[in-house]
Amino acid sequence: DREGEAIAWHLAETIGLKKPKRIVFNEITEQAVQYALAHPRTIDDSLRAAQEARRVLDRLFGYDLSGLVWKKVRYGLSAGRVQSPALRIIMEREREIRAFVPEKFWVVSAYLKKNPSAGESEMFTTICTEEP
Repeated sequence: DREGEAIAWHLAETIGLKKPKRIVFNEITEQAVQYALAHPRTIDDSLRAAQEARRVLDRLFGYDLSGLVWKKVRYGLSAGRVQSPALRIIMEREREIRAFVPEKFWVVSAYLKKNPSAGESEMFTTICTEEP
């Protein structure tokens, strides 16, 4: 993951390793750990850069927006790069729900029977005149 990649990179930089390897496992089982130890890989710089970008965005949006929300709305509320867009989607949907005006509709079902020899068709219909 991005965070693990950044931790590995920072450790390698601090210690001064020239060609560091990293092990990755997604479960804490003997088999998974042994497999990871047998198959180390290089640090993925793209994942490390993604973590850095996430950290910067959190600082730009999360810290600054939360401070603004505290001042303008209420102390203790927060805002951030994930929760703010998610909250907007939820609020837009809630507004759509509240603005919804129900309309009457009816269900019409039909059963058609064709008489191929005469070239005619009969239509039998059931019309519901009440709302379902």
